[in-house]
Amino acid sequence: MENNKTLYTAFTKLGIKLAITKGYTLKRAKEILLQKFEDHPFEKHIIYSIDNDEFNKNPLPILVDNCIDVCEDFGPDRDYVTLIKILESINEMKSLKSYNESVTTDLIKGFEKNINVINKRIPPPPLFNVVLESRSVVEWVSMLGLYHVIPKKKQGNNKPVLLMPPYLGNDYSTTFVRKYLKSVGFKTYKWELGVNKIDSKYLPKLVERLEEIYEKHQEKVSLVGWSGGGILAKIIANRHPDKVEQLVTIGSPVWGVKNMQTPLVKSLEFLRGKSLKERNTKFLEELEQVPNIPVTCIYTKTDGLVPWKNCLEAETLRKNITNVEVYGSHCGLGANASVLVTVANSLIKNTQGQEPNDFVTKIEKLFFPKFWKQDKNDILKDLFLKP
Repeated sequence: MENNKTLYTAFTKLGIKLAITKGYTLKRAKEILLQKFEDHPFEKHIIYSIDNDEFNKNPLPILVDNCIDVCEDFGPDRDYVTLIKILESINEMKSLKSYNESVTTDLIKGFEKNINVINKRIPPPPLFNVVLESRSVVEWVSMLGLYHVIPKKKQGNNKPVLLMPPYLGNDYSTTFVRKYLKSVGFKTYKWELGVNKIDSKYLPKLVERLEEIYEKHQEKVSLVGWSGGGILAKIIANRHPDKVEQLVTIGSPVWGVKNMQTPLVKSLEFLRGKSLKERNTKFLEELEQVPNIPVTCIYTKTDGLVPWKNCLEAETLRKNITNVEVYGSHCGLGANASVLVTVANSLIKNTQGQEPNDFVTKIEKLFFPKFWKQDKNDILKDLFLKP
């Protein structure tokens, strides 16, 4: 969504008009919106939109409808949560003139309701991706030899990391991730709860595990969760941000789980004996919240089990939220060299304040889709000119 200038233009007109409706001048309304977007990574698009005064020609309801229409065209996206939060924060500001505040509140609720409908339309992984999951066998076998040539950078400084396995996986599933993190200097911990069935009953024991590690190190603990493990890790991060340093998820559906379409749904419902929509409501609501800590979400667009859009967090909400795309299958993410490197680099960046940036790190970029999506000139600059 970051490159959708049409959407940002439509939303900027809406946000400024909302501030004007509350009695602020055009100049002040622009300043307010810039402040709300202070940490937005795509601020240039927003500034460009603010310089255009055409938004003032239409009443607020029309601007709301225009923005929703653009979102409809663009399709489901987690980053819409940023737009909703900005509108809510503007509406909560002190009003400088008398007006019917319930009207603007209802408009924002209507906007959010329409966004929720749009975000329910994430399609399931295509059959081709499901078939491709068979390559995970090759990924796991090849990792036995490939692991030894993956660069190891000793920068973990013995920081504690608690790892949580995927659905129907156990501590053996996170073997390569734990082994790699340990080799680069982190102190890793298993979850020690057997097979992960993504049940809220695990949460009290996981909190105990977190507190045990926290007390032992006398510092916050980083959480790393693969697939269903990331779901549980996010819930804990939301509940205990005072004890969690950061959250890293690997192919985990971190939002929209209630309406998620996936081949896993039938197996989950079979094992539980009830529909996913009948699950713990509080659990699902907590999963929609964004933890107030650094978050890194690793995903693959060729995921055959989980819709990849459900694996992304709202990157436009804060600068410390990052989505990283890798090549590979869902079942092979635990034995994926790019995943191991990304997890380590993210942990290092968020515990030490800076991301590794040496020659080896430059070479690592070659194995990520984001690098090859650049213009050819930018690829050359990235390789040879950037320090």
